[in-house]
Amino acid sequence: MKVLGKLLLSSVILAGSLSVIPLPATQAAAGKVSILLDGYALPFPVQPTVMKGTTMVPFRAISEALGIQVTWNQKEQKIIATKQSDGAAKQVVLTIGSKNALVDGQAAPLSIAPQTIQNSTMIPLSFFSQQFGAAVAWDQTTQTVSITSPKKDMYTMGFYALSSFDERAYIPSFDSLSFGWSRIDTNGQFTVQGKEYKWPQAAGDVTPESIIQDAAQQGTSPYLMVYSVDSSLELTKNLEDTALQESTTSQIVATASEKGFKGIALDLEGLGLTGDKNKVKTEYNAFIKNLSTKARQAGLKLTLVLHPLNSSYSGYDYKTLSSLADDLVIMAYAFEQEKGPEPLNKVDEAIRLALKETNKDKLILGISLGSENAASVNSKIGLAKRYDLKGVAFWRLGLIGQPAWAEINQSIEMK
Repeated sequence: MKVLGKLLLSSVILAGSLSVIPLPATQAAAGKVSILLDGYALPFPVQPTVMKGTTMVPFRAISEALGIQVTWNQKEQKIIATKQSDGAAKQVVLTIGSKNALVDGQAAPLSIAPQTIQNSTMIPLSFFSQQFGAAVAWDQTTQTVSITSPKKDMYTMGFYALSSFDERAYIPSFDSLSFGWSRIDTNGQFTVQGKEYKWPQAAGDVTPESIIQDAAQQGTSPYLMVYSVDSSLELTKNLEDTALQESTTSQIVATASEKGFKGIALDLEGLGLTGDKNKVKTEYNAFIKNLSTKARQAGLKLTLVLHPLNSSYSGYDYKTLSSLADDLVIMAYAFEQEKGPEPLNKVDEAIRLALKETNKDKLILGISLGSENAASVNSKIGLAKRYDLKGVAFWRLGLIGQPAWAEINQSIEMK
């Protein structure tokens, strides 16, 4: 996707071993140890500390950030952590003051007994990493613990547009693929013609139709992506003209159905920069309600690609839109014109703002390989994992490259 021109993940993820190198107690005082999860700071209710050379961390905070369910048994002073993986559940039981833990019912020794500090249960970080598959490394100079989250199975969407043909071999790895072959033009009309977002020419025996068909046969749901930006008020024209809107939504659904797509990915950008933002939201909601009704009648899924709520574009009502669409892609990039990896704090803020408006199961984090690289992409994926979002969406095939692709496959289970 382009942000006013490109569609649709800064820290380097630190590789690590399976345990933290113990520190002499004199090297780190309580409250001086910091922790990064997938390259980004993980907040804690109580600061990590070092006890007898062992790094101790608040168990609940780190567990929940990695999708581990935690319960507390007050009577027995036990904390129970359960993690689902590959259809099986792993359970770890810790008891305050005891060096004996239970892992799936089997005894497992601890170097330091869990302790309660300011109402938080503190446990040895090395034990945590060994049990739940997180890689952990220690930087003695900065006194920073770096955790790399375990590989996770999550929904993945890819985008195929412009010059994606050379990376078409990646198509079967995605759950869905959105083909950027249509747009709304400067007159507010839906079209598959144009300079960039257009129906491509055949390349020998390979045709657009054959690519769509092959994707579906390989288990990747093909979506028709409809792109536009309101730079010439083409979207405003459409939103304010009910007859044009009716024609546009009908044509989008008809094209998606006739060409064998399973869904529609609508990427209409630039709304709400100026003017009456509430009016724009209301009009866009009406457009999506109209499109959603038609899409469902045709048996098509609907994904909306949206500017983040901390962008300059305020024409998107996440709460209402999430009730009308199957899911929302947060374009959490181009904060600095894609000149480098996106600021993690801005991506984090975009996710947190979206979560105030809708459920995590509706949200997909958009990641642009125009911004990210092999060293930064998994930090963005890590934020999607931390908030347990539905998945991630990558702009675009043709920009990924083998180094970044290899890193992505280290972080998530591709199809």
